[in-house]
Formats: sequence, C-alpha cells, structure tokens
Amino acid sequence: MFRFLHTADIHLDSPLKGLEVHEDAPVESIRGATRRAFDNLIDLAIEEKIDFVVISGDLYDGDWKDYNTGLFFAGRMGKLDKAGIKVFIVSGNHDAASRITKAMPLPGNVTLFSHKKPQSVMLEEFGVTIHGQSYPSRSVTENLVSHYPQYDPHSFNIGLLHSSLTGREGHENYAPCTIHDLHSKGYDYWALGHIHQREIVSEDPWIVFSGNIQGRHIKETGSKSATLVTVEDGHIIEVAERDLEVLRWSLCRLDLSECETSESIYEAVRQLFEQELDLSEGKPLALRLILVGESPIHTQLLERTTQWTEEFRGIASTLGDVWLEKVQFQTSRKVLLEKIIGEDSPVAGLIQSIKVLELDSGSLLELVPELTVLKSKLPAEIHITDEPFLDTSPEKITELCTEVEELLISRLLQHGGNR
Repeated sequence: MFRFLHTADIHLDSPLKGLEVHEDAPVESIRGATRRAFDNLIDLAIEEKIDFVVISGDLYDGDWKDYNTGLFFAGRMGKLDKAGIKVFIVSGNHDAASRITKAMPLPGNVTLFSHKKPQSVMLEEFGVTIHGQSYPSRSVTENLVSHYPQYDPHSFNIGLLHSSLTGREGHENYAPCTIHDLHSKGYDYWALGHIHQREIVSEDPWIVFSGNIQGRHIKETGSKSATLVTVEDGHIIEVAERDLEVLRWSLCRLDLSECETSESIYEAVRQLFEQELDLSEGKPLALRLILVGESPIHTQLLERTTQWTEEFRGIASTLGDVWLEKVQFQTSRKVLLEKIIGEDSPVAGLIQSIKVLELDSGSLLELVPELTVLKSKLPAEIHITDEPFLDTSPEKITELCTEVEELLISRLLQHGGNR
C-alpha cells in the first residue's frame, strides 16, 4: 500500500484581496495566508507519513519580487526531504510567467517535469509511473495530453496536467482536452490543476481537480483542500479531501422580506453571521453579504448604504474572527411599479422617464468627462484587479444603472406619498 497527496494552484505569496482596506483586518495573517496553508500541507504530509506529493501547476503566482518566495519553498521541501517524501511538479501558466523560478535550483527530492515534451518518472519502490509536462509559456492553447505516452501496464499510472479540460467558468481555456482524451491514455489517476474549485470529474478512472489550498478572494469560497489518495494492490481504495485553508471566504444571501424594522434586520444579519461562523469549522471567516427580497424598508436601505455597511461590520466585529468584505444591496420595493406608472400623475411620468433612460460606458463618460481623465491617471494594477476601480464594462454599467434607477424611484415614491 502507498499514499500520495495531490495538490495544485498554491499561488505561493499571492495576497488575499478585499480585506486589506479594513483597519481591523489581520493584515499580517492575510499577507501570509498562502504560506500558512502551504505549511499545513507540509505538516499533513509528514504527520500522515505520505509517500510522495504531486503538484499540478501554479505553485507560484507569477514573477517574484525577490528570492524570499523561492527560499521559503526550498525550506519546506527540505522538511519533506528529511521525512523521506518526494515531490513531483508540473509548472502551470503562472509558474511559466516567472523568470526567476526558472533559475532557482530545486532541492534533491523535487522533480520538475520538462516543458519540452511529456516526461515519465518511475518509482520502483511503489510500482508507480508518473507522467507529466510543464508549461513552456504562460499561454498554452494546444492539447498537451495528445503527446502523453500510453500507460505502463506494469505500474500504477498517474498523470499530472494543468488544464481547463473543455473549459470552466472563470478560468482561461489552457491546455484544452476532453475526458475521452484522458481515458484513452489508460492512467489510473489524473491529478489536475488550474481550476480552483475542487471537482471529481470521473471515478473510472479517477480524474480530480484538487482545487487550491487557500481562497484568495470572494470568488473562491468554501473549504480549500488537498486530496489524499490511498492505493492498495494497484487499486485506489480511498480518495479523501483534507482541508488546509487558514481563512475561509463565504458568500451570504439574506432575504429581508419579513424584516420591517432596523432592529429586525440587525438580528437577521447577526444570526446569519453566527451560522456562517459555525460552518467555518473554527477558521477565521471573510464574507460578503448580499441583501435581497421585497423589503418594506427598501428606500431606507438605499438611502444610507454606507451607514448600514458600517453597522453590519460592527456586528461582525463582535463575533470575533469575522470580517465583512462587502455588502451588496439588491432588495426591491413591495410597491407594484407597473401600477404606479399607469397612473396619471407627475410622479408616474417621472418614473416612466427613469425607466426608459439608457446608459452605456460611452454615454457615462460623456456625461462625466472627468472620469476619462481620472481613469487615465490611475496605476495599471488598479485596472487588473478582480473588481477594478472605475469598471466601465457593460455588466458593471448595467448594475450601476439599476442602482441609480432604484434610488431615484424610491426617492420619488417617498416624496410622492407611495411606499
């Protein structure tokens, strides 16, 4: 019997996004989260006496600012080496973007697969053959699997691949291939990387995206883990998920349809936060709150979103390790707008005018020309974040217009006597 750990998309030293701006957030913990999660991986491998570890790409997060990232990795590999644990790595798109990593010597227990062509490494003591190919460049659009060798009939075969398969939402379509392509090689286990959400694609043979080991922003919610595989007599007898993250992200929706007072909203928010904290299994929690439903106090919510957000943040702070990343106000009014628009009144006419108002990114910049000048002066990194400042994409403009429309209509209804 032997056991191995499958992990990927570690993105070592990648920062967590969305919490740095909050004064009460644990800045040092946030900055070091990926390292601490990687330490959890190393500790797990040693404590469980794992035989070897496979890393399916994106160990790093692009170019390093200095050698500290590489030195940290080398030190942790040294700990595995002392425990007799070997490590096998294929580089992914983020690894290929780094110039320094290509020159950094690797510890003796680490094998980095060639980027020139698929490579096979035999572990005779376990009867295992590991196949893999690293990325030669950041963008790989060809089907790498087509060049992988057929299985070794005398071994347990593991394939390492950094790929989106036939595509996954939110991820670039790198090294595309089909499940049939993987099946055709005859391997026993495909250790995949690139997709940050854990997914068991197939069990015959096993095709697994291990996901990343630490969520880095609100789009990477839930538990983050590595996959522990147990093999006996050439057959997989267990594929287990082992949590590794040090901080968990959560996306929370709260229906305010039954909340008619501020106090009832505060209580509902507190209960939701407590529930999420219980589900986080003792880990610090970063969450985004999305308020929905036909709310009796829809207008009051829209009129002072900043104050509500700070009050909700205050509730989170009383619970301990809970940080509110953002609040999205998506409630709606209980009033039937169609009925009001059908009335013969000045308010109805104004509401109708707002409903037919159309804005796009071009017209918005024409209405406020200073935005173009301001946007041109912003640092480049501001434009490439997950939620860039002054986002003029069609989706963001639509969202903005809806918010403006709701606020204007709510004001008109309030002053016109309708609630």
